[in-house]
Amino acid sequence: MIFDIFLVEAIINGILFGGVLALLALGLNLVFGVVDVVWICYAELVMVGMYSIYWGNNHFGLPLVICVVIAIFAVALLGFLIHFLVIRPILGTPPINQLLVTGGLLFFMQSLATLLFTGDFRNLGLHLPVLELAEMYISFSRLIAFVTALLAMVALYMFLKRTYLGAAIRAISQDREVVVLMGVNPQRVYLVASALGGGLAGLGAALLILQYDVHPLIGISFGPITFMICVLGGLGNMIGGFIAAFVMSQLISLGGFFLETEWGYVIAFVFFIIMMFIRPQGLFGNRS
Repeated sequence: MIFDIFLVEAIINGILFGGVLALLALGLNLVFGVVDVVWICYAELVMVGMYSIYWGNNHFGLPLVICVVIAIFAVALLGFLIHFLVIRPILGTPPINQLLVTGGLLFFMQSLATLLFTGDFRNLGLHLPVLELAEMYISFSRLIAFVTALLAMVALYMFLKRTYLGAAIRAISQDREVVVLMGVNPQRVYLVASALGGGLAGLGAALLILQYDVHPLIGISFGPITFMICVLGGLGNMIGGFIAAFVMSQLISLGGFFLETEWGYVIAFVFFIIMMFIRPQGLFGNRS
């Protein structure tokens, strides 16, 4: 019976972790679905957001909520600038050029963060309680992150479904040539989508800093898994990415339960590789 309780606890923790991964994948999928460029450096936007919250709270004494709001807008602005200064000039170039440019930006942001903040691990010093339920221990920080991530995803869904800009984003992700004939300015939509993707990265940073230390290489912890989730769900497919996030988080959590945490990631990576042989377009992607 104790074994069953611990197994249920692992499943619940996997679900809670999946909510944050789904939020990150949603932001990356949003950018790719609209702009058609994969931001290899997306997780580094999360790193910038985490540093913004840490310095605002620990060194400037700002309330945590204010720091979160500032981080979301700051990273949204960063997403806007990345598209305007880096992505826009390479639109229409071969995909390998786009990957090299965004990959180079990844290393630039990591190196700059190391120069500015050193490689030290830093945290907010928060000590959130752990919930005990029927001999199960649930992280309160993960529960907050899960609920917030779900609310953010619902808000984004409503924005995409109920607003003109949302309709334009959905339209351009489906057929970017036809929308031009309908009077939609693609460049403006690209900028909005990049800012939204950055804002989601900023919110993801706020949720992750409740659970993890921030350091210049924090993006390595979440960048590869976020990219794999997007590919597994079908690049640009937001619903597919949402489902894939929970599949991968369960593999990681259950692998950690039966073996060790590191083995959980190994199992998730092996599953991803196998699925790429079976369905290279992703679980919910369309065959070309």
